[in-house]
Amino acid sequence: MTPEQRAAALEKAARARKMRSELLSAVKSGDLTVSAVFDKAESDGIGKKTKVSALVKSLPGVGPSKAAHLLEELSISDTRRIGGLGPNQRKALIDAAAK
Repeated sequence: MTPEQRAAALEKAARARKMRSELLSAVKSGDLTVSAVFDKAESDGIGKKTKVSALVKSLPGVGPSKAAHLLEELSISDTRRIGGLGPNQRKALIDAAAK
């Protein structure tokens, strides 16, 4: 890669991390629901590439232990990304987050 290409790639990655962080912060503060994140992921590449485990951990009152238990209960791999979830997994996660 040329230095210009490397700089452009680093800038793109930094933007993606910032957008992902803002998305998860909105979930943590209660401004976005899980279903809203799924809706947003349909049009947003950053949302699709966010890990489901990060989304679950950002829910209010859910830490790493509860998140791991919930994902195991729903048979969702902790390495799965939001864009890779099927409709049944999405519905199960929305229902579990609403509890």
